[in-house]
Amino acid sequence: MSPLSRRSFLASTAALAGGVASLRSSAAADDRPPVTAPRATSFDARVEPNWDECLSISVGPKDADIVGTSHRAVQAAVDYVGSLGGGTVVLRPGKYVLRGAVHLRSNVRIQGTPGETIVTKIPSRMCKLAADSDWYDQELTLAPGHGFEIGDSICLRMKNAHNGSPQVLKRRLVARSGDRFKLDRALKENVWEAGTPTVHALFPLLTGEEIEQIAIEGLVLDGDKANNDNLDGNYAGCVFLQDCRDIAIRRVEARDYNGDGLSWQICHDVIVEDCRSTGHTGLGLHPGSGSQRPLIRRNHLAGNSIGLFFCWGVKFGLAEENTCDGNRVGISIGHRDTDNLVRNNVVTNSGEVGLLFRPERGPGFCAHRNRIESNRFENNGGRTAAAIDIQGGTESVTLVGNTVSETRAAEERIGIRLGDLTRDIRLDGNTVTGFARDVVRPA
Repeated sequence: MSPLSRRSFLASTAALAGGVASLRSSAAADDRPPVTAPRATSFDARVEPNWDECLSISVGPKDADIVGTSHRAVQAAVDYVGSLGGGTVVLRPGKYVLRGAVHLRSNVRIQGTPGETIVTKIPSRMCKLAADSDWYDQELTLAPGHGFEIGDSICLRMKNAHNGSPQVLKRRLVARSGDRFKLDRALKENVWEAGTPTVHALFPLLTGEEIEQIAIEGLVLDGDKANNDNLDGNYAGCVFLQDCRDIAIRRVEARDYNGDGLSWQICHDVIVEDCRSTGHTGLGLHPGSGSQRPLIRRNHLAGNSIGLFFCWGVKFGLAEENTCDGNRVGISIGHRDTDNLVRNNVVTNSGEVGLLFRPERGPGFCAHRNRIESNRFENNGGRTAAAIDIQGGTESVTLVGNTVSETRAAEERIGIRLGDLTRDIRLDGNTVTGFARDVVRPA
C-alpha cells in the first residue's frame, strides 16, 4: 500500500464546502471553541487529525496491489477501501475494458494518470427474453446466444405492460443456471413479453447512488460510441451519479459516449473543474434535476449536442471560465433553474444557439433570477438564429458585460432575442456586433 497524505486527499474535496460559498446564504456564527487538538472519535466525520498516511490501493496491468484491468479488479479495490472508511484507489496507466459499471463508495477517491489511464467498455449487445418475469422476481431468462456473463451490468428496455410507456431498468447479473440469471435487485416492474423487453450491455463507466465525499481525478473515460447504442443521461454517461453529495471531478477527459459525458441527478455541491467532455451524442455536462450549488469551471466542452445543460431545478450554481465550442447548443438553461451565475465563459461555433433559455411550460417553470456576466459569444447559430435566445416566460435575468459577436455574414442573424412573454430582462454594458439586428425585444 502506497502512502497518501491525508492533506492531499482532503484537498480533493475541500473546495466543495468553500468553492460556492459566495452563492450560499452564510450560516450564523456560533461561540463553540475551536478544535485545537483533534482526535479520531467514533462517528465523527467533521474533525480528524491530519494523518501522515492514509489507505491507498493500486490497480493495474502490472506492479499493483491488485493486478487486473477489468471492472472486477477496480470494484474490488473500491469496495476494500470503502469498507475501511475511505482512501484512494490508484489506477495505474493502462487500458481498462469494463463489462460492468464500477460502483463508487463514499469517501473513496479514484485517481489515474492524466492521458494514460484509459477506462472504456465492451461493445454493446442486445438480446430478447425467453420467459416472462413478474414485478416481485429477481431473475431474468435470456434468449440463447446472448453472450452475457455473471458480473455484467445490463440495461433492460421495455414498454410498460399496462400503459405502453417506455421503461428502463439497470441491474447486475450475480448468478446463473444456463440462460437464467439472478439479479442484484428485484425487478419491481412486470417484465412481460407484451412489453417487448430487451436486454442491453449498456451502462455508465463510473456510477454511484446515495454516496458522498468522493473524488474522480486524472482519468480518460472513453464511451466508444461507434460500438455502443444510445443510453441517455438520465441513466448513464461516462460518469452517472444519482442522489449524491460532496463530489469532486477534476482533470478528467470524458469522450465519445453515446449519451452524456458527465451526468449527475439530484446531486449537491458537485465540483467539475479542469475537465474535457467532448464528442458525446448527448450533453457534455449535465447538472441534473434538483441539483443544488454545482461549481463548474475551466472545462472544455466540444462536439456535443449541448455543451452545458442545466436540467430541472438546478439552483445556486456557478459556471465560469468554461469553453463551449462546436456544440449544437452551447449552454442551455430552463425548467426552474434559478439563481445561477454564468460568467467569464467562451461559447463559440454553436450549430443552433450559443445560450438558450428554454420556453418550458409557462412562467412558473422558467429559469428566473439568473445572471449572465462577462461571457464571450462568437459565431453561434445559423443564418436566421439568435446567438442568445431568451424564450418563454423567463423573468428577472441580467445580462451584463457580455461580448456577442458575429464574424460571418450578418444574414438574418440576431445578437440577443427576448421572447414575447419575457419580463424584467436587464441588458447592461453588453457589446453586440456583426448581426443584422443586435437586440430584438418584445413588441
